[in-house]
Amino acid sequence: MARRFEEPRLVVASHNDGKVREIRDLLSPLGRAVVSAKELDLPEPEESGDTFVANALLKARAAEAASGLAALADDSGIEVAALNGDPGIYTARWAGPDRDFMVAMSRVNEAMGDTADRRANFTAVLALCWPDGHCETFEGKVFGTLVWPTRGDQGFGFDPMFVPDGYDITFAEMDPALKHTISHRAVAFQKLLDACFGGPA
Repeated sequence: MARRFEEPRLVVASHNDGKVREIRDLLSPLGRAVVSAKELDLPEPEESGDTFVANALLKARAAEAASGLAALADDSGIEVAALNGDPGIYTARWAGPDRDFMVAMSRVNEAMGDTADRRANFTAVLALCWPDGHCETFEGKVFGTLVWPTRGDQGFGFDPMFVPDGYDITFAEMDPALKHTISHRAVAFQKLLDACFGGPA
């Protein structure tokens, strides 16, 4: 059984403003004080893991150790069927040193060529670590197809290229409130909330 989260404060182990904003929105109903690793000027650890779980744990443990606070980290990426699951855990690296996701999306589109298989999925793993070193992890996925050219100006990352199954608009064309109910991160968050914030006190 997962540990119930009772801490009053939580550090989000990310320097990505878009990701922090999305996580803060998802956490806002819980009444916990949320601060980002960027706001605390915490160093960014090298993401040396070979899975989403390993990288999420690495980031959460580094933020918890540096801040003394419970830490929540996310490792996420897009897995493209025609590219054998790439870029996967290397999604951010495809954006280059400037983290330009237009570059990353262009690289993916070029690598796919004229293949008819445009299937892809986003995967997110959340790692929640306490100051005593205990950690819990939760995974979420959302499936869809990739479009080109990109569409929309909401969201971040690969959102302008990704149309979730059951919809005809990209994540970047979607109202953020709707995206927060169906995204890979939302799926992982619901698992986290049910396990660590729900149920009897």
